[in-house]
Amino acid sequence: MHRLGEIVIIGGGCYGSFYLEQLIKAREAGAVEWRRLLVIDRDPACQVARESSLRQGCELVASEWGEFLDDWLVAGDRGDADRLVPSPLMPHLMAEWLLRRASEAWPDRHVALVPADRPAGTPFEFLNDRDGVRYLSHADWTCPVHCIEPATCPVIKAPRKWEMGDTVTRWTVEQARRQPTAGPVLFTCRHLTHGVGMYPVTQGFAALRELARLVDRHGRGDLVVGSISACHGAVALLSVESEGTRVPAAGGTLGGSLTFG
Repeated sequence: MHRLGEIVIIGGGCYGSFYLEQLIKAREAGAVEWRRLLVIDRDPACQVARESSLRQGCELVASEWGEFLDDWLVAGDRGDADRLVPSPLMPHLMAEWLLRRASEAWPDRHVALVPADRPAGTPFEFLNDRDGVRYLSHADWTCPVHCIEPATCPVIKAPRKWEMGDTVTRWTVEQARRQPTAGPVLFTCRHLTHGVGMYPVTQGFAALRELARLVDRHGRGDLVVGSISACHGAVALLSVESEGTRVPAAGGTLGGSLTFG
């Protein structure tokens, strides 16, 4: 039995509806329990609202994802029992949240997401020109939609010999040889039960503390932030600089209140 606090499902469309129904089945089977489960979607008439039965302890919240996280992550004492269920198609929300928090922490410095431009060497890589996030995959094939990433890969029918956390850690070590770099801070989605993966949100506060130590020591620094699973990942580079020392090529600076947790 997994005993959790608050579970947040990102998106009320086809993925969110599937995760909600699976978690309800898991609770009915005695595999998991929670204090509260929230599904977040900006559309109050999303698929979850139309098709799902929001049982006791489940709630649909009509909100933009970033706005919700700004409030929810600092409300109360978030712990490891509070989990986020990501959508396969969502943006790098935790990197964006950290960007807003860091911008408030260092208002006299330039804070931005800068391009994670150095390749990691995975079979699939894509650098998003809009936000500088590097998307990685150890698969050069189409994965099953709801794969739980078992030890034996269901596509190649052989042991999975890769782990994205190790890949991003190696990438970070190389990045640190170029300039002061903290991390990687990894929001690692792992299968919990009934085909649903999730991760604890507390790493975000640890990330801010690590970045603060780096800036205090060097006056500047970068933080590697990864939202990953065993096979896939999104890697962002959050930079804190004195004004004018590096021209940002991606992202922006957004406001937000400051709490290190």
